[in-house]
Amino acid sequence: MVKQRQDLYITVPSFFKCPISLDIMKSPVSLSTGVTYDRCSIQKWLDEGHNTCPATMQVLESKEIIPNYTLRRLIQVWSVSNQISVNSCAAVSKNVSEPQIGPRQAKDILQDIRNGAVDCEILNDLLKYAAESDKNRERLVKAGAVSILAQILSSRGKSGEICAKMMEIRSLAVKIFLLIPHNERTVRILASPETLSAFAEIFVEGTSEAKIEAAKLLESLLTDGDVKGQIASHDGLLMSLLRISEADAKVMEAVLRCLHGLCTPKRNRLNFVRLGAVGHMTKLLRGADGKIAEQILGLLEFMSGSAEGRTSICDQPLCLQTIVQKMLKISVAATEHCVITLWSVCCLSADRRARNAVMQSGGLTKLLLLMQSDCSPAVRQMAGDLLKIFREKSKEVCRNYSYDSKMTHITPF
Repeated sequence: MVKQRQDLYITVPSFFKCPISLDIMKSPVSLSTGVTYDRCSIQKWLDEGHNTCPATMQVLESKEIIPNYTLRRLIQVWSVSNQISVNSCAAVSKNVSEPQIGPRQAKDILQDIRNGAVDCEILNDLLKYAAESDKNRERLVKAGAVSILAQILSSRGKSGEICAKMMEIRSLAVKIFLLIPHNERTVRILASPETLSAFAEIFVEGTSEAKIEAAKLLESLLTDGDVKGQIASHDGLLMSLLRISEADAKVMEAVLRCLHGLCTPKRNRLNFVRLGAVGHMTKLLRGADGKIAEQILGLLEFMSGSAEGRTSICDQPLCLQTIVQKMLKISVAATEHCVITLWSVCCLSADRRARNAVMQSGGLTKLLLLMQSDCSPAVRQMAGDLLKIFREKSKEVCRNYSYDSKMTHITPF
């Protein structure tokens, strides 16, 4: 019996107790004889040199211990329902090496997850199993792991909220997905609206590691144009990617790579523009440097490839000012992104607002310096086109200034 409250005792089911310690089992494992023990107790027995089952004294055919996930889940459910804290063998089990699980145990884990028995420990076991070999990963796919893991990703707590534990479980599911092979069915399941909504929540509430893994998984799906379109049409996911602002450079680089892959098809860029991608990228670009700044400038170049994107850039003078500031400061590739974007908005759109913003930001000086550098022929041509525009603009400004000066000196009758 165990004490539940000050005045109440309840009886512990006998099969929940370890035959050695007589305590409630925290990590039940079974021997080849079929008898189940707590891991710390039986491991200690075996480490002392015994080769028999303590309960039956039968000689063991194998010293392999197999996790009993079904029983562990039953103990967890019973403990929670009775508000009981299960006694832990943590002090001993820290020194106990986890046994490798086999194909049968992996199938048992998947079946337990189907039945609702999902926690970080069993997913970690599944992750280790998947990491061992390609054959193990193929076995998981054949056993239905894809749909089960997708269900974990899209599941929520009883209250509909995502707690820290659930986010950790999702993160482990993503890690397993990164290991297993992606066939057409796997990609289709991962690109479903429910799963994409789960990705969005990871980018908002997950840890830095979880965000990086989720971005890698999304990026791995972008080999098919239709899938790209399906992902790019999910507003919730796109907004979570566009609004991300992390101090961790690795997170930003992973997310920007994912956005870059989604922007490759022209038809996807319209949704980016509609959701305010230019404004979000401008905010990020102002404080960015190095590889991150180069990636952001690449995305803005993509945006400038459509009339809607050019209009959005022209609507935000700060975007053009920031692009001019970054020119010649980051890398050769970043400077090329800057020139192509400026050429698109100033030459293709011929928008006066864009030309004025670039002129006022010192764009003419930057372009003259660029012409003296060892840039590519294509970039040199674009820079030359821009200089012609700005020279005409300068002449126009000078003519207007001269005319205004003359008018101010005319003596009225």
